[in-house]
Amino acid sequence: MDNLDRLIAEALAEDDKAMPDPGYFPLALSIFHGRSSWTNWVVMAVQIVLFLAAVWAGWHFYTATEALAATKWGISAATLAIVATQLKMALMPVMQANRVLLAIRRLELRLAGGR
Repeated sequence: MDNLDRLIAEALAEDDKAMPDPGYFPLALSIFHGRSSWTNWVVMAVQIVLFLAAVWAGWHFYTATEALAATKWGISAATLAIVATQLKMALMPVMQANRVLLAIRRLELRLAGGR
């Protein structure tokens, strides 16, 4: 185990010649590639549909002339918007996991290059 710790310390001590960390948009688009990308595509499609439904219900809320109709459309719009936001936020842990995996791969390459 000491050898592995030493290799990691040496790899981290030398100059970082690796590519810089990807920005937000490359990381965000990386969730649509890989083995489980189809689930992310489905979640994103459902999120878009819910967002459009929230906009539609919001439009009806603002054009309603009666209090009961405004309440019905307002609650519907708010609920749809909250669910759409929750689905969007559900993709953030996937993006973070991809970032950690990328860092591990870079460390593996640096360790393999040091041998």
